[in-house]
Amino acid sequence: MIMTSVSFLLGLILCLLFGIPYIDFLKKKMIGQYIREEAPDSHNQKAGTPTTGGVFIILAALLASVTTLFMAEKFTSSAWIVLITFLFYALAGFQDDFLKIKGHENKGLSARGKFLRQIIIALLPIFYAMQTYGTFGTQISFGNVVIDLGWWYPLLAIIAITGASNAYNLTDGLDGLAASTGVPVFMGCAFIALLSHYDFIAIIAAAMAGALLGFLRYNKPKAQVFMGDTGSLAIGGLLGTIAIMGKFELYLVILAGVFVIECLSVMIQVTSFKLTGKRVFKMSPIHHHFELSGFTERQIVKGFAISSCIFSAVAVIIFELFHTGVLQ
Repeated sequence: MIMTSVSFLLGLILCLLFGIPYIDFLKKKMIGQYIREEAPDSHNQKAGTPTTGGVFIILAALLASVTTLFMAEKFTSSAWIVLITFLFYALAGFQDDFLKIKGHENKGLSARGKFLRQIIIALLPIFYAMQTYGTFGTQISFGNVVIDLGWWYPLLAIIAITGASNAYNLTDGLDGLAASTGVPVFMGCAFIALLSHYDFIAIIAAAMAGALLGFLRYNKPKAQVFMGDTGSLAIGGLLGTIAIMGKFELYLVILAGVFVIECLSVMIQVTSFKLTGKRVFKMSPIHHHFELSGFTERQIVKGFAISSCIFSAVAVIIFELFHTGVLQ
């Protein structure tokens, strides 16, 4: 628990320190965000805001994780796999951001190209877990219910990791939204990992929670910088990866409840429009629906952040009740 707290504080402090020089660098190079045409009109004023802020989030989280893992003597091969996967997702996101900046428009990697990269990267922790954990590696559990999926497990794991990456990416649409909802989710992951004795995962998750809290200093309304796909794809990918490596895959649905709702809103919107020609929401992801319904950006971010805290707390409580035998 002590080393988890150290990791959180290191992530927070490093992100705060890295933010100032990196944002200055982005401003000097005039590396700003390009707003998609279909976004609400209020987002036009965000055009030109420095982007790729995910670079200093990732750097802070990685350094905090590595430092604390060495201090705690928990730097195992499993920890390496998590961090390498995280880094690969960051590189994929940075490529997407770079293409947008280079093309002077909000068009980066194609949807197919981005998804293919996500799947390929996800295979690294999936097959590592299956090989290292043996039969346990292909099992999913919720409380005392355990199901061995066998060779169907990789399909579920790919959905979990790529789904988390894309869902977090979709959530990153308002100032402070992705960061404020991400902090409680990663803290929830850290608590669950501690309860199940995956200390290396608790340290990494806490480092990310701290880095995201530090990033809020620069990303809260009105944002000085956006994390970009460099941050959102990588952070979501990390979330899915630690759920796979920590064997709490099904709890991720509750932990990441806000991200799940954001993703479902897009799926519902697209399906409804293709089948009926009608839209369920004024705009998706659902945070834009609330925005167009008259809620202010601050109100939406606050409401979603509180909801994320509730989802995370519920997931941790349920896990603890099963872990201690209160629920059978």
